[in-house]
Amino acid sequence: MEEVQEKVYPAPQHSHEEVVRERLVFMDSLRRFHSSMATKFMIPVIGGKELDLHLLYVEVTRRGGLAKVIEEKKWREVIAAFKFPPTTTSASFVLRRYYLSLLHHYEQVYYFRTQGPLIPPAASSQTRTPPSKLDHSVVVSDSTMQTPKSRKRCLPEPQNKGPYNFTVTGSIDGKFEYGYMVTVKIGSEILRGVLYHVQQPSAAASSSLAAVVSAAHEASNEHCTAAMARTRRRRRRGWRCRDPAHPKPNRSAYNFFFAEKHSKLKVLYPHREREFSKMIGESWNKLNEEERLVYQNYGLKDKERYKREMQEYKERLKLVQPKEMAGAEPSKAASEEVKGVSADGH
Repeated sequence: MEEVQEKVYPAPQHSHEEVVRERLVFMDSLRRFHSSMATKFMIPVIGGKELDLHLLYVEVTRRGGLAKVIEEKKWREVIAAFKFPPTTTSASFVLRRYYLSLLHHYEQVYYFRTQGPLIPPAASSQTRTPPSKLDHSVVVSDSTMQTPKSRKRCLPEPQNKGPYNFTVTGSIDGKFEYGYMVTVKIGSEILRGVLYHVQQPSAAASSSLAAVVSAAHEASNEHCTAAMARTRRRRRRGWRCRDPAHPKPNRSAYNFFFAEKHSKLKVLYPHREREFSKMIGESWNKLNEEERLVYQNYGLKDKERYKREMQEYKERLKLVQPKEMAGAEPSKAASEEVKGVSADGH
């Protein structure tokens, strides 16, 4: 029988100081690292912008690594470096989730210089539920690393077996400081909920449970808000599609600047399209008042164009509607005349 070799960490290609100092070196080494580990790598998008993984790695490692940030509750300091807009909710949960899936093993190699077998994310995050505190055993799949084959985690069965003790199978949908959001299957019934750490009876236990519920509620609200925004955009697009004569909305100064720069960058860097938004945003911020005024004039002219076309469009609609009403009235009179003739028998 052929033995399956245990997966081990690859050797680092650069020092920790190099990847912290040079963003391009960091991104290149991170892509190569995931390729050698055979794990999926995609840059996440938060609030319409790509997440700066380099900044996330630098902020976490300068505070001693992920485990120390969680233990000393320094996530607020990490989040502050990103300057998220007020509408971004559950930032701590989202950043931790992406750090676990994309940077945890990279941190072990490049920051801690770990060699040998992989260290599971749950061990470093210190959020594993104590087995002795569970009412029954749970088998869940750990999807934090998005590896081709999902790993199963089976917790020991409790010693005191009661009438409701049984084994269930499910998966982890999300992970946060106090536990997991899970989906489990019991017979033909599928249940979704939160698996949290059970603390000793104290005031801290109540606050932990409240934080769990709050985090789950915020994540749910964020999902619903995004879905509603997509629906509104589809409705607006649908209205314009239904009426081809509807004027094209005006573009802002930044829209004109973005279109001009995007076409140039596409020629210069055809394989770095994911970085265009950030590169264009940085270029826009570096413009002086005179340079920015050129695009602001473009935006003002386009705004006047849109107002003019909308006014003409509304006037056309007013003219079309009376004609449709006038066309409907003769047909109605004709139908009434036909009914009268039929009633007279002629």
